[in-house]
Amino acid sequence: MLWIALITCLILITYVGSVLLVGYTRVKTGIKAPATTGDERFEIAYRCQMNTLEQMVVAIPSMWLLATYQSVSLAIGLGTAFIIGRVIYIVCYVRDPNSRAVGFSIGFLASMAMLIGAIYGIIRSLV
Repeated sequence: MLWIALITCLILITYVGSVLLVGYTRVKTGIKAPATTGDERFEIAYRCQMNTLEQMVVAIPSMWLLATYQSVSLAIGLGTAFIIGRVIYIVCYVRDPNSRAVGFSIGFLASMAMLIGAIYGIIRSLV
């Protein structure tokens, strides 16, 4: 489970990176808090952060449940895929918002696989 803990920390570091991107872009564009609109570059950075947060809510608990009730190695692989997907999503979204689909898909499919695997493992443990 140490690997799962490490991947959890890496997911959180990825999120912190998106938070720093928002702060940097806020300063660069002059968007004062609490505004979340006004410059497309800031809005893109903000969406990267918020979408990453939204995805983490499913990914982190699903990864832990998958590791507990099904397979640690599968949880490690899918957790790593989630991180890779998030990084690709953020980099592509900042470069060109229309190119974010691949990164989003990788991260989303990884989190859905973790959730489905966790549910399967829990149900299997019940019977």
